[in-house]
Amino acid sequence: MSTIQRFGAGIWHFATYVDRYATDGYGDPRSVVDAIDLASEVRDLSVVDLNYPFFGGEFTNDQVKEALDRAGLGVIGITPEIYTREFAKGAFTNPDPGVRRRAHELITEAADVVRYFGADYVKLWPGQDGWDYPFQVDHGALWKNSLDGVGLLASENPDLKFVIEYKPREPRVHMSFDSVSRTLLGIERIGLPNVGILLDFGHALFGGESPADSAQLAIDYGRLFGMDVNDNLRQWDDDMVAGTVHPIELFEFFYTLRKNNWEGVWQLDQFPFREDSVEAANHAIDFLKAADRGLEKLDFAAVQAAQDRHDAIGALALAQKALFTSYK
Repeated sequence: MSTIQRFGAGIWHFATYVDRYATDGYGDPRSVVDAIDLASEVRDLSVVDLNYPFFGGEFTNDQVKEALDRAGLGVIGITPEIYTREFAKGAFTNPDPGVRRRAHELITEAADVVRYFGADYVKLWPGQDGWDYPFQVDHGALWKNSLDGVGLLASENPDLKFVIEYKPREPRVHMSFDSVSRTLLGIERIGLPNVGILLDFGHALFGGESPADSAQLAIDYGRLFGMDVNDNLRQWDDDMVAGTVHPIELFEFFYTLRKNNWEGVWQLDQFPFREDSVEAANHAIDFLKAADRGLEKLDFAAVQAAQDRHDAIGALALAQKALFTSYK
């Protein structure tokens, strides 16, 4: 197993959840400090991604850092909450210029939090940016506002990375940044070196993409700045435990990262509604560690030779043997 591979998780993994049925929540409310304390119980967890503003109360950066230090955790990214009720009609794409300014201000605050924690990036998930109905929006104006919003932030903060996490839909029926290709087109139009993609494995599945192919495309353009893993049944963004449904496709995703010498945190973005959050994280990381060991076993040259022949069975035999004999 690689000795340098690090694992992370979104801090929301350790929060409590509501949905439109269990509006009273799946468990008692937790603050960000409660969630950090839970995260400290996970084996081999190094870093977390933090929502901003911090949830569950009024907390200063210093108070959150104290909890992180106690837990032995670092911060990989800060995710400003530009998808809440305030931004119901969009953040970058809101028809009200005042709301667009408010989104800009909130993300600018988050940028300072990134600096405070020495994190890797500001993560942009503009979940409310997009449209729901035909004729609802001017598509040219909507796309321009998306790119102008991200571009302004990146130009004002050249010392920081901004990563866009694309997703096909939810909460909007059509999200503005909905696919790897559309997001790369937008980033290339922005034309700044500090804007990239955070590739969520589950979002790629949900969008009908091959996550390995999506990763390769983002890498080829020099724009893969981060990644999240989870799993789903392709019909929705279920955020299930990584490796439980599509282990071979997840292994191919990691194979693609490794063969391109992409070095970064393997990060969990899971929503264990009914499962114990620590157990779910440990289970996922155990699989990720098996995948890491499998990559050490895998004969990359033999896989490449099989791929050069488009030999599906030959390549799969190599991959399956390496992965499934690496699980402890």
